[in-house]
Amino acid sequence: MSTPRAGGIPADAVAFYAELVQHNERAWFQANKARYAASVREPLVALTDALADEFGEPKVFRPQRNLRFSADRTPYKDSQGAILQVVEGLGYYVSVGPDGLTTGGGMMHLSPDQLRRFRAAVDAVDSGEQLAGIVESLRRQGFGIGGEVLRSRPRGVPADHPRVDLLAHKSLIVWVDHGTPAWMSTPQVVTTVRAQWRLVRPVVEWVAEHVGDAQEPHTSLPR
Repeated sequence: MSTPRAGGIPADAVAFYAELVQHNERAWFQANKARYAASVREPLVALTDALADEFGEPKVFRPQRNLRFSADRTPYKDSQGAILQVVEGLGYYVSVGPDGLTTGGGMMHLSPDQLRRFRAAVDAVDSGEQLAGIVESLRRQGFGIGGEVLRSRPRGVPADHPRVDLLAHKSLIVWVDHGTPAWMSTPQVVTTVRAQWRLVRPVVEWVAEHVGDAQEPHTSLPR
């Protein structure tokens, strides 16, 4: 079956997830499975396929949650996400949920060896100041800065380190919550998401250069 042409993410995708939050059960999802395909998955596949030539191989996530290690037993995720990966866990992200559309990117997961290289590069003056400048520029442009962060600084890092906040990161993501703008449901979504991801590209390229791909399994990460 051919991939549909990117024509926007319909407002019903947001309505779908607003209702799913209230009815997160298999019977409801099965009754609305065709709606999920038409309003959520197919438009997101079309969007990411339209951007793959510039940003990487797209992966649209499964709607089901992984319940093996979760105390939350609801069976379905409350948003639909996709990533275009540069290396495993690093790339450009888009999702739609009950609050609308989110775009962003960065390093979603760091293996132990990646985390060591990340901290070494943040600690080094030239590369560390470069990343700090990139992050601050994105913050001024309205991006949120997040990821998994230690409650305190890593062992051995002085409290007055100029990049102590970045050194506390165990992953690094940047994002913008767009809500439900009029362009979301039109072909302009491709142009707008492309422009957003181009702003994110310096973070992705910094991680690709200074951290690279994982050489060790993504197990529990060192503090």
